[in-house]
Amino acid sequence: MRGLFYVLSALAVMGLAFWAYRENYRTQQSLRDVRALRQQIGDIREALSIQRAEWAYLNRPERLQELAELNFDKLQLMPLRPRHFGEVDQVAFPATDLPPVIKPIDIRGILAEAQQ
Repeated sequence: MRGLFYVLSALAVMGLAFWAYRENYRTQQSLRDVRALRQQIGDIREALSIQRAEWAYLNRPERLQELAELNFDKLQLMPLRPRHFGEVDQVAFPATDLPPVIKPIDIRGILAEAQQ
C-alpha cells in the first residue's frame, strides 16, 4: 500500500512539474507578445504625432488662403466674415410636442392626512 502511495505521489509531482514547465513557457510567450504590442503602440503613436504635425502644417490659414486664391476660378471660395453668420433668433427650431409639465405632489401633506 505504501509503495502505491509513493508511486502516485511521484506521478503527481511529475504532472505538476510538467504543468509548471508549460505555464512558464506560456507566460514567457505572453510577455514577448506584450512587449511586441507595446512596441507597435509606440510606433503607431509616433506615426500619429507626425501625421498631426503634418496636418497642422498643411492647414495653416495663410496656406489655405493662398490655395483658395489660386483656385478661385474653380472653387469660388470667399473668405468668411462675421456678417456671414446668422443670429440665434433667425434659427427655426422644430416645434416640441411635449406634454404640459405636471406639478409634483407634496407627499408630506398626503402622509399627514393619512395618519389622521
